Amino acid sequence: MPDVPQVSTTERPVTQSTRPALSAGLTATADVIVSGAGAAGLAAAVALAKAGFSVICAGPIDAVPTGRTVALFEGSLRFLREIDVWSRFADGAQPIKAIRMIDDTAPFLPVPDLYLEADEIDLEALGANVENDRLVQGFADEAASLPGITLTHTLLKTIDFSSDAVTVEDAEGFRYAATLIVAADGRRSPARLAANIAARAWRYPQVAITALLGHRKPHNGVSTEFHTRSGPCTLVPLQGTDEHPHRSSLVWLMSPREGDRRRALDDDALALELQHQTRSVVGRITLESARGFFPMGGLRVNRLIGSRVALIGEAAHAFPPLAAQGLNLSLRDIAQLLATLRVARDRGHDIGAVASLHSYERGRRRDIALRTNGVDVLNRSIMTDFAPVDAIRGAGAIAVRLVGPLRRALMREGIMPPGPVV
Repeated sequence: MPDVPQVSTTERPVTQSTRPALSAGLTATADVIVSGAGAAGLAAAVALAKAGFSVICAGPIDAVPTGRTVALFEGSLRFLREIDVWSRFADGAQPIKAIRMIDDTAPFLPVPDLYLEADEIDLEALGANVENDRLVQGFADEAASLPGITLTHTLLKTIDFSSDAVTVEDAEGFRYAATLIVAADGRRSPARLAANIAARAWRYPQVAITALLGHRKPHNGVSTEFHTRSGPCTLVPLQGTDEHPHRSSLVWLMSPREGDRRRALDDDALALELQHQTRSVVGRITLESARGFFPMGGLRVNRLIGSRVALIGEAAHAFPPLAAQGLNLSLRDIAQLLATLRVARDRGHDIGAVASLHSYERGRRRDIALRTNGVDVLNRSIMTDFAPVDAIRGAGAIAVRLVGPLRRALMREGIMPPGPVV
């Protein structure tokens, strides 16, 4: 399963700059600089500011609709409620009541379908699906409302580390200094590169098509994944509108060749292929948004921290949008980092010192490794047309389907893994 009607940027303007009135060449200071103003960077800035840290959040805010959504699991929703920001998204969020996984790889030994329901682990919903642009805009609006945050709306040009501070300069010549920089600036993170933290990146022979869809039949709050030899094709439920009472978001992984072919199709032709791929489970489909096309890849780093730097989000980990782990993992990064910095501050320690950041590294290693490796193995096993691999995958699916305690344990690990909320 991956990462409300479309609204134009003129109807929902990006938050205006809150940069302080500085002259180029002068330096503003804060406790923390957050490099990156996507969903993870803005969420980190908001959480840190609400915990009493002064924050400079550097980077342009892009809230343009792209047809992408984010499925936030219950653990993430609890964190967003704890930092008092979920109310900005709740009205437009669609609860996800269940996840259905359908094997469509035509293996020699059939792999049974899996159906995971929220009430089996005593939840009303496993999570909620929110459009990515609404999420970014909501975080940006919340950040702009907090006096402890400075939004620069500008990329960083230079990042310099010293023994007692990190100093940055943006593309307009403004300089900022802080005790710590939080790298939330994506897979090619400039902050990570400046800190000389090594990363290993790889590509999968896949691209993803994303879009928002209208369809004839109701989704009933069920997210449906079809696992094909090219990767998953997932329909994630969305709230309906007057024009489209039944809606879902699409994340469809496929080979680059098929991606190029389908990219050239008109909306009706693509919708017809999608309807066939999804066995018409939601009936006739119409595309209601522009499509997004994204190459699939992964990334892992050799360490999450350094002197004056901590990595979160896609600066620290990346993988394909299977099982909706991306932003959920990033929010757990933020929760752990926040807990770490609070302890350091309360003890009077330097929040940017490596010794102060060790508990963040220790607290996040297992979770990140588990998700990165798990998604990698699942994705490669789906694409591998080899009977022994199919047999192992099928045996696993049978065990999860038949053994209730195992199924519930896996659901809780995916939906509400252990770790700090704040």
